[in-house]
Amino acid sequence: MMTKQPITKKLNVPVDVVWAAIRKIGRLDVWFPIIEMCRVEGEGVGALRYMTVAGGGDINDTIAEIDDLNMRLVYLRPMSPFPVTYYKGTVEVFKSYDGLAVVVWTIDFESAPENSISVAELVKGAISDGIDGMEKDLQSA
Repeated sequence: MMTKQPITKKLNVPVDVVWAAIRKIGRLDVWFPIIEMCRVEGEGVGALRYMTVAGGGDINDTIAEIDDLNMRLVYLRPMSPFPVTYYKGTVEVFKSYDGLAVVVWTIDFESAPENSISVAELVKGAISDGIDGMEKDLQSA
């Protein structure tokens, strides 16, 4: 069963600062409480991101797209401890009327129907916490 879970938040950080941080691919271990370690190999499209989840489990991402014009990053997650058979994350940054960033982080995943609600709730909570962590990190920079 395919599921789409969008998370949207306006940050009290300028749009260019947020996009610059997201396009660097790393720091998820700083932003996300659930991520204990984040290591990036390579740069740009094709880069690999390796993470360890609190409580155990590994996550691997492949960066599929970085679009500076539209401020969009897309990654595929072929390996995670979650009960999914497909996982794609799309992070988009939009400029608010006041120059601040609006982050729209959308997860598309496929799972067994009995797992879709629990995975959607996990993703929504984790991404929301990560966006909050990113905002705090970028405000202190």
